[in-house]
Amino acid sequence: MPANVKALFFDVFGTLVDWRTSIAREAEVLLKPLGYSIDWIAFADAWRGEYQAGMEEVRSGRIPFSKLDVLHRHNLDRIRPRFGLDRLDEKAVTELNLAWHRLDAWRDVTPGLVRLRKKFWLAPVSNGNISLGVDLARRNGFPWDAILGAEVAGDYKPKPRVYLASADAFGLAPAQCMMVAAHSKDLSAAAACGLRTGHIARPDEYGPGTGESAPKVPVDVAALSLEDLAAKLGV
Repeated sequence: MPANVKALFFDVFGTLVDWRTSIAREAEVLLKPLGYSIDWIAFADAWRGEYQAGMEEVRSGRIPFSKLDVLHRHNLDRIRPRFGLDRLDEKAVTELNLAWHRLDAWRDVTPGLVRLRKKFWLAPVSNGNISLGVDLARRNGFPWDAILGAEVAGDYKPKPRVYLASADAFGLAPAQCMMVAAHSKDLSAAAACGLRTGHIARPDEYGPGTGESAPKVPVDVAALSLEDLAAKLGV
């Protein structure tokens, strides 16, 4: 492990937070009292299934940069008819869209971040917008030094600008930063920009046995949890 790494950058959705069961729960809490009864997990999967296509509109230049809250709303509107939610009133739709601000962290995350902050600068480098990142941090006790990523860069991962703008925001060279994620594609893109890489196993991200239990690309560190990562980085 290179001694000059000063900052750790974190992917958020899937790596730090359990978006799948959180979205299913939030949808049920909001919609069940309104008389809806749907497959809540299938709804969460369908909404997340529009995620990359929505960001690709921005990455390709087909639409100007839009915050993830805006893209999430467009994605929600696309899937609502599939679940009989097309007549949901605007107030309920707006509140449902904010479910992404109320995601729960995996159990190891907050204690792991607290340990890691003793030695490193910490920031999310996420596709989430800043207000979303603030809400998740306050909900889960994430001890960030800054909130970086898509809104700072004006683009979405895995575009190089997102990783490089985050390093620049801290006044660091890419090699002084480590991208930490549960997704090998994210880490591969970061490594191509000169960042170091750390993989976190999240084998159940999309359901039991559906996530990455190990990296699919070469990484500097592979860990089973954030607390395991802290131990491997000497914290």
